[in-house]
Amino acid sequence: MNIRDKVFVVTDGGNGIGREVVLNLMSKGASVGAVDISQDGLDETKAHSSLFATNLSLHKVDISDRAAVEALVHDVEKYHGVVDGIINVAGIIQPFVRVSDLDYDRIERVMNVNFYGTLSMVKSFLPSLIQRPQAHILNVSSMGGFIPVPGQTIYGASKAAVKLLTEGLRSELLETNVGVTIVFPGGVATDITKNSGADRKAALPEGSSKMKLITASEAAAIMVDAIEKNKYQVYAGKDSSMLNLMTKFAPKKAAAVIADKLKSIIQ
Repeated sequence: MNIRDKVFVVTDGGNGIGREVVLNLMSKGASVGAVDISQDGLDETKAHSSLFATNLSLHKVDISDRAAVEALVHDVEKYHGVVDGIINVAGIIQPFVRVSDLDYDRIERVMNVNFYGTLSMVKSFLPSLIQRPQAHILNVSSMGGFIPVPGQTIYGASKAAVKLLTEGLRSELLETNVGVTIVFPGGVATDITKNSGADRKAALPEGSSKMKLITASEAAAIMVDAIEKNKYQVYAGKDSSMLNLMTKFAPKKAAAVIADKLKSIIQ
């Protein structure tokens, strides 16, 4: 897919990977509707976008609010005229605790943002996307969506649901003009812990991983490249790629390795 002159909607466009995706798309000549729950974050993205001669619209939306997402379609199309792609980056983690210690309100919030928010974006925008000569959907899962991470079990379940949702969509849309990609980021240097409202224990202890974190800008570049090449699955980061292979060939051992590394955090 040629990015130039296309219109994309990017969730979590006010910080981290989402912001870098917005800027990367604009650097390639795309127009973008940036979506975020934080107006301050969106305004900061707008300030960073001043170097690019393309259109950027800002939309303060909680994607867990289905009615707000449905209204977003009208707002974006009113501003840009059309939509050629959606990139679902928005996601939150849970406090680093066992399922037995996680209250239902927090469980529902994680599922509502990570899974139902992504689903609402897809269902709301798909009727418009399928009318375009060429369109794309990219959803962000996590390496936690294919390997169990103690203390992030509900987060992992939500991202596994995103994985299967996206792969199912790809199969359903094979005979259409809509490409579909699923991305599994590994460790990325972002503020997801703070933005999720989780406590400091939700972050891995310093030095717990031998893999270097990739930057949000690097992750964004990988994602945009995946759209351009209509890739099926993308593993962003060496840790994600390594754990994917390990999970395929030795799933029990892979799970045990992760559990051993994290056992001190959730005790």
